[in-house]
Amino acid sequence: MKLALVTHAEHPELRDTMPDLWPEFMSHDLVVSTFWPRLYEVYPDFQLWAVDRDERATAAYACTLPVHWDGIPEPRGIDWAMSNGVTGEPTTLCAIVAGVAPEYRGTGLSSAILRRMTQLAAAHGLDCLIAPVRPTWKERYPLTPMDSYLRWRREDGFLYDPWLRTHERVGAEVLEEAPRSLTVSGSREEWEEWTGLQFPEDGDYVVPGGLVPVRFESGHGTYVEPNVWMRHPLPLD
Repeated sequence: MKLALVTHAEHPELRDTMPDLWPEFMSHDLVVSTFWPRLYEVYPDFQLWAVDRDERATAAYACTLPVHWDGIPEPRGIDWAMSNGVTGEPTTLCAIVAGVAPEYRGTGLSSAILRRMTQLAAAHGLDCLIAPVRPTWKERYPLTPMDSYLRWRREDGFLYDPWLRTHERVGAEVLEEAPRSLTVSGSREEWEEWTGLQFPEDGDYVVPGGLVPVRFESGHGTYVEPNVWMRHPLPLD
């Protein structure tokens, strides 16, 4: 297997060659849905593709964004990066998302992508890489507060969550929670379409892929997703 990491500027034809890896409702965050189409046109040098040259297949992708960051982790996470973060002179590279096709997971590709992100930041004269990380296994524990989940560690001392742990292994440090990284609001009918579930009355509901429950009030559902801010130093060379 020969994997190559390339930018969207180098290979724009790779757009839309990855399967959808995320819950449907996540595409309905208003900030993300408004800004996302601009990523590849405005910042093509900051979007990555991993290509399997043997199979001629796209193995993974990653999206990053140059932001103006004052060193204080923002509670709104991804929503901040795609709105307030892009105003002013860029100082820092912010990782927005990374997705690996199922058949390429466990190959070390995720770590390679994170290292490539730090190289991108250095190449563009930015000071570090930050990321509002979406913990992979938090969806298994949607009722556990994020601050508690962040304290879970394995016997070897590394973080319990595999995606947080991958960041940690390549040198990232946990800064703090981003309690309102994404916000998705919709009617009961919209949520039923997005999830395939029914929500017959107001209250909190666990939905597939959700890191926390969706809260329904007066027939309107709101999902506020917490992420975890992490900071990567740049390579010394």
